[in-house]
Amino acid sequence: MSAQELHIISTGKQHLEQFVEIASEIQDDVDFFHLREKQMNASELYRAVTLLQDQKIPLSKLIVNDRADVAWTKQAFGVHLAFHSLDAAVVRRAFPGLGVGCSVHSMEEAKVACQQGADYAMYGHIFETDSKRGLPPKGVEELQAITSNVSLPIIAIGGITPSNCQSVLEAGVRGIAVMSGILEAKNPMEAVKEYSKSLGKER
Repeated sequence: MSAQELHIISTGKQHLEQFVEIASEIQDDVDFFHLREKQMNASELYRAVTLLQDQKIPLSKLIVNDRADVAWTKQAFGVHLAFHSLDAAVVRRAFPGLGVGCSVHSMEEAKVACQQGADYAMYGHIFETDSKRGLPPKGVEELQAITSNVSLPIIAIGGITPSNCQSVLEAGVRGIAVMSGILEAKNPMEAVKEYSKSLGKER
């Protein structure tokens, strides 16, 4: 994975066709799309990846949450594992060559993900966000502590905007993940350009 990445995570609230349409419009500025659709079963996720493929979105940009079988069958880049998913080490053995990412919420969890052979970890939430109301944000200092002590690429998530992105990047992350900031923006294309600029990816 390249530096200063932009990951887009589906919200689970939009119609699939709407997500696919937006993804097809913004894909040139996005490194990875995560299908985070907890309500979908395996066959529905398979169809979702197929729809993204049909819109010329490379499989190398697609990450399926939780379902390693779907990611493997469709030859997507990888699978993203949550706390309830299989361990990264188990997935690594069962699906060699599949990219493996893990959601982590502490230094200890990040170290475990690293030991189990994950390719990256997603850590958050960094700032206050509507999707985590009532839960205190982790903050940039804790983020920097993890990037300084764990030899695993870290993707930061949670309340990250173009205006606060720089402080996140300075904490040593590989990139950032965004959901509603782009997918629910009035103009997703304009929003993704703003994020790209803040990541130093502007072409």
